Amino acid sequence: MQPYYFNRDLSWLSFNGRILQEAARNTVPVLERINFLSIYSSNLDEFYRVRMPVLQALQNLHDKDNDQQEAAARQNELEQAQQLIQQQLNEYGRILTTELLPLLQQNHVQLLYNVPLPEAVQQLAADYFYSQVMAFLQPVFLSATSSFFPENNKLYLLTLLQDNAGQEQYAVVNIPSDELPRFFSVTIEEQQYLIFLDDLVRCHLDKIFPQHEVRGSYSFKVNRDAELDFKDEYTDNLADRLEQQIKKRDLGLATRFLYEPSLPLRALYRLSEFLNLQSNSAVAGGRYHNLRDLASLPIENKALSYPKWSPIRIDALAREASLLDTLDKQDFILHTPYNSYNQILRFFNEAALRPDVVEINVTLYRVASDSKIVNALMSAAKSGKQVNVVVELKARFDEANNLKWAKKLKAAGAKMIYSATALKVHAKTALVKIKQGNRTHYRGLLATGNFNENTARFYTDHILLTANESLLREMELLFLFLAKKRKPETPDLIPFQHLLVAQFNLQQQFIALIDQEIASAQQGQPAYIHIKLNNLEEERLINKLYEASQAGVRIRMIVRSICRLVPGIPGMSENITVTRIVDRYLEHGRVFVFGNQGNPKVYLGSADWMNRNIYHRIEVCFPVYDEHIRQQMLQLMDIQLHDNVQAVRIDEHLNNIPVKTDGLPIRSQQEIYQQLTKQ
Repeated sequence: MQPYYFNRDLSWLSFNGRILQEAARNTVPVLERINFLSIYSSNLDEFYRVRMPVLQALQNLHDKDNDQQEAAARQNELEQAQQLIQQQLNEYGRILTTELLPLLQQNHVQLLYNVPLPEAVQQLAADYFYSQVMAFLQPVFLSATSSFFPENNKLYLLTLLQDNAGQEQYAVVNIPSDELPRFFSVTIEEQQYLIFLDDLVRCHLDKIFPQHEVRGSYSFKVNRDAELDFKDEYTDNLADRLEQQIKKRDLGLATRFLYEPSLPLRALYRLSEFLNLQSNSAVAGGRYHNLRDLASLPIENKALSYPKWSPIRIDALAREASLLDTLDKQDFILHTPYNSYNQILRFFNEAALRPDVVEINVTLYRVASDSKIVNALMSAAKSGKQVNVVVELKARFDEANNLKWAKKLKAAGAKMIYSATALKVHAKTALVKIKQGNRTHYRGLLATGNFNENTARFYTDHILLTANESLLREMELLFLFLAKKRKPETPDLIPFQHLLVAQFNLQQQFIALIDQEIASAQQGQPAYIHIKLNNLEEERLINKLYEASQAGVRIRMIVRSICRLVPGIPGMSENITVTRIVDRYLEHGRVFVFGNQGNPKVYLGSADWMNRNIYHRIEVCFPVYDEHIRQQMLQLMDIQLHDNVQAVRIDEHLNNIPVKTDGLPIRSQQEIYQQLTKQ
């Protein structure tokens, strides 16, 4: 049977639809539902910046090549994506206006959404406008001599004016939401009013244009292509080139021109012509854009959010005088955000200050803007330790933050290692060397997520703290290779026996592990595979899973976002089920379990099964050798595979189908927190 696959972009949009389902769920607290709307909006902006340029470019490419069949297929994909987005946006508007705004009002909060400002707040709003807002306004008249370029995701009002001679004029006014809060809050007699910054500007346009009559105002914004332009070869001035490219990013090709639907057609044509925007980028939206800002609503009522779960402390680590010495006795694993991240911070802090630590190696992909980890590395370098830092300057949308820290680390004396431009280092690893007499001892971290104390508060990840020399000596070899700043010439350049490393052995070893399950099934023995990923795209691995399904291997997958594998097709994937879990935390860990004839092999790591992870990144997955940790990971995976509250099943048509509740309801994130609390 010829294998087939879901479209990558439609699959991703299906995931964003799952986010929208959570916003519609009436059992979720109202502020959390609003936060899911914010996440949806932020995700959609990224889609237009990252994926829409690809869809449009592929269509144009096949048009130029006169490949009519392929061009028609690409056009169909683009139209399906646009249609699905419009359906979701209609649902978004319904949820917000008919469900969430009334719920806020019931709790004495009125978000003024497309309504006039009540008289009670007008004077306070005017005072705020005159004293705070006006300082950031930069109106521009559209004329043959004026210059105006809308930056990516910035908010603007197109204002229709009439001068004293009766002539119509157009002016653009910026909404300074990057300088001021998006919402202005006023409380009068226990009633809180929240006013969009956009509306504060709208209400005072006559003060901005006192010589004109204001005939109308209409919001718009532009999304721009986020791709940075690099060549494939490595050059030593990558940081300088990156800094130049970041400055140009918000000036890229327009991929969506979003405008208020009541904008008159003549004004739409005038604005499009003035901005030199392509007609196929124009999309009618709502009155308000950048609704990701809903996450910043200044509402203090804790009853409208999830009850807080305090991070769980691992007493066996916390009570010891030295974390690094404790690891010599046994491995530990942290499951963030359920477990406190403090022990990870302590790992770096202790390594920075201990006199017998002579070297620290670490990969950094996305770090906190106020990173305590990087500050510890700087302290270590200043004290004379050898600090080798692989900073991935090309981490999308984190380039500027990573560049900032790279400069500070270099100034502190750390050795900075930047990857070849054709290769990203996405591995999550840290290696500490301790010198005692003539012996060198190793301590390390291997993780599924970034070394970032901020995202660790809401990303679910697993971090192994270990002194296992088999793993850490191979990690040392990897760091030595990364210092060479080049792609591996051959996959067997480093003969990894324990770690699975993309560009070396990761894909081959996963295929071998699947083949072992196929062999077991063919011999009539129990065979299963359980995999949890963020994204599943790469066809060779998908085909191997199809092959395993056809051999009788039972495959259960948890795939958060993109999933190109089509489950439940007779003769191809009838033994594969795929679920998604969306809840209070973002599922981020990658977990791989292979039945191994009753003695399951468990791997964790940084790698999704995407083309980019397999072919264009350095990724590290690692085996779980400690028996206690292995059993714990099997238990956590089992809980998630049995989630029947927050999980949905992806069917063969890419629909998100609620999982049937058989027996007691299992909400996996809550169950995991409770289980870890007991341990």
